[in-house]
Amino acid sequence: MDTSVKILTMLLAILLFVAVVGVMLFIASRAERKGAQFVAYVFLLPSILMLSVGLLYPAVKTIYASFFDAAGNAFIGLGNYHTIFTSSDEITVLRNTVLWVVVTPFVATAIGLVYAILVEGAKAEALAKAMIFLPMAISMVAASIIWKFVYEFRPDQPGVKQIGLLNQVLVWLGGSPQQWILNAPWNTFFLIVVMIWIQAGFAMTILSASIKAIPDDVIEAARLDGVNALGMFRFVTLPMIRPSVIVVLTTIAIGTLKVFDVVRTMTGGNFDTNVVANEFYTQSFRASNAGLGSALAVLLFILVVPIVVYNIRQLRASESR
Repeated sequence: MDTSVKILTMLLAILLFVAVVGVMLFIASRAERKGAQFVAYVFLLPSILMLSVGLLYPAVKTIYASFFDAAGNAFIGLGNYHTIFTSSDEITVLRNTVLWVVVTPFVATAIGLVYAILVEGAKAEALAKAMIFLPMAISMVAASIIWKFVYEFRPDQPGVKQIGLLNQVLVWLGGSPQQWILNAPWNTFFLIVVMIWIQAGFAMTILSASIKAIPDDVIEAARLDGVNALGMFRFVTLPMIRPSVIVVLTTIAIGTLKVFDVVRTMTGGNFDTNVVANEFYTQSFRASNAGLGSALAVLLFILVVPIVVYNIRQLRASESR
């Protein structure tokens, strides 16, 4: 597309946005006498329309497409879902996704929590927190490329130098270099490390803020009662920050369920490392199997919804206390 056409399209989009906002403000000013509730509906209407067009309609269409064959012509009912739960390749995808969801949130949250407690009140607390939070500023693709170099393998031959950090350390210790991201099933865990490295900083930030919000009189009362460090964590810190821990766990779990960049960048889903999000992309855009791709998208949605609902309920429960 020509540059001038792109600029013209951008200007038209901006003018359309300004026009829509102007119409909304005009209607709201005219409807103000009818009450604040009516004005609220005026502002909610565009959001509802955009959600319907950008979310509801595609969701319904995806569910509909999941009951058809690869070309989208023949109705096959639950055939695509049957394939997901019976095909050996798809079962491997489901197994890997379960491993990601079980391991990543709990390990990342545990690391973030322990780190937040250890650096609390330290002289270089700000620097220490910045170091573990830094990976959050890196995109998933960039982080995957960094760790791909960490896991890089070179044959163990005379004159061949290892450029991968992990293999070089292994050689220094007298071992032999390993193909970390090629050998199943351990390669899945080495990919999970990348996600943990990124999400631990997020967990630390949220939990550290919650720890600082614990009232000083509660801490002082526990110390006067002779509670040791382990008891302080078990009976004071952890119960007080429980809502934050749940939010962190569920947020990381949702992100992990949708993980795509790490797997796509590091292995492309090969070597038995595939997950649902990457398989959805592969089936939909590489294998041209719209039916199976849609079924995988629906499955991903079904897996995410309970976590979101649980997260919302916990937030409401914590706010009502």
